[in-house]
Amino acid sequence: MKSLASIGSSGRSSTDDSNINDDHDEVSKLAIASFQAREEEIERKKMEMRMKVESQLTRAEEETKRLAQIWEELEVLTDPMRKEVASVRKRIDMANRDLKSLGQTCQKKEREYKEALEALHEKNNEKTQLTTTLMQLVNESEKFRMRKLEELAKIVNPNT
Repeated sequence: MKSLASIGSSGRSSTDDSNINDDHDEVSKLAIASFQAREEEIERKKMEMRMKVESQLTRAEEETKRLAQIWEELEVLTDPMRKEVASVRKRIDMANRDLKSLGQTCQKKEREYKEALEALHEKNNEKTQLTTTLMQLVNESEKFRMRKLEELAKIVNPNT
C-alpha cells in the first residue's frame, strides 16, 4: 500500500509536474508570443516612424530644392535690374553734369544778352536823342536860312 500510495502520489506528482510543466510551457509560449507581438509592434511602429521621417526628409529636400530654385530666379531677376539701375543712374549723373554746365553757359549768355540788350537800348536812346537834336538843328538851320533869305530878299527887293 505504501508503494501504491507512493506510486499514486508519484503518479499524481508526475501528472502535476506535467501539468505544471505544461502550464509553464504555456506561460512561456504566451510570454514569448506576447514578446514577439510587442517586438513586431515595435518594428511596425519603427517602420512607420522611419517612413514618416523619410517622407518628411523627402519633402524637406524637395522644399530645399524649390527654395534654391526660387533663390536662383530671384538672383537672376535682381542682377539685370541692378545693372540697368546703375546704368540709368550713371546716365542721370552725366545728364546732371551736362545740365549744370549748360545752365552756367545759359546764365553767362543771358548776362551777355542783357548787357547787349542794355547797350542796344542805350544806343537807341542816344540815336533818338541825336536824331531829335539833328531835327532841331535842321529846323533851326532852315529857319535861320529862311530868315537870311528873307533878309536878302528885302535887300534885293526893298520895295516888296
